[in-house]
Amino acid sequence: MWGIFSSVGVYNNGNGAHPREENHVIDLRNVTKVYHTHAGEFVALQDINLTIEQGEFVAVLGKSGSGKSTLINMITGIDRPTEGEVYVGDVAAHTLSENQMARWRGKNIGIVFQFFQLLPTLTVLQNIMLPMDFCKMYGPREREERGMMLLDLVGLARHAHKLPTAVSGGQQQRVAIARALANDPPIVVADEPTGNLDSRTAEHIFEIFGKLIDDGKTVVMVTHDHDLAGRVHRTVHIADGEIVTEQQEALVPAS
Repeated sequence: MWGIFSSVGVYNNGNGAHPREENHVIDLRNVTKVYHTHAGEFVALQDINLTIEQGEFVAVLGKSGSGKSTLINMITGIDRPTEGEVYVGDVAAHTLSENQMARWRGKNIGIVFQFFQLLPTLTVLQNIMLPMDFCKMYGPREREERGMMLLDLVGLARHAHKLPTAVSGGQQQRVAIARALANDPPIVVADEPTGNLDSRTAEHIFEIFGKLIDDGKTVVMVTHDHDLAGRVHRTVHIADGEIVTEQQEALVPAS
């Protein structure tokens, strides 16, 4: 399931094996991220320790600049820690080269961005098929069939051949979720996926994530919406680059 560098029951980062809990799909150990700017050093994350279980729905909350996006960039490999270790599944993500990271991430983590990031010159269906092509997953006919299946999942099959600009913002976000699921990744990470949507559309997006949890996927969602955050398995609150509280919640099933 985890693509390259798989092993059973251990993490191997090239410097030896690390014991792991079998259900931990995400494990951040003493992660610190420091950015060097013209104004000096900025510590975005400070000594973060966080584990997330398989099938868990976790919301990350915090004010702007608290380190939420930096945290999920550590999980997805978009950015790398200055210090510490990041394990995703049985892969030491912080040790991968750029080429290894791109290939591994494409197969194992689906990313949903706040501003969709759909390619404007490709149709909705072509946007969803693109990750399959990049990772050489499925055959040409299977890619189109899978793309249509995913569009049906998010209720947009009738818009398959439209350009992204021809559908609404909420519909574009559903397309972005379908694209994130293109290669059937075990983990979905979403950065403010409902931040620019009305409450009704945000609820629909949340219901889709709930269905993914029902299917056994792990979802990590950055959000400012405390009402939605109160309906996941666990909330993680970040302030000034540190985890200040973690709270178990009661997941509300998708309707």
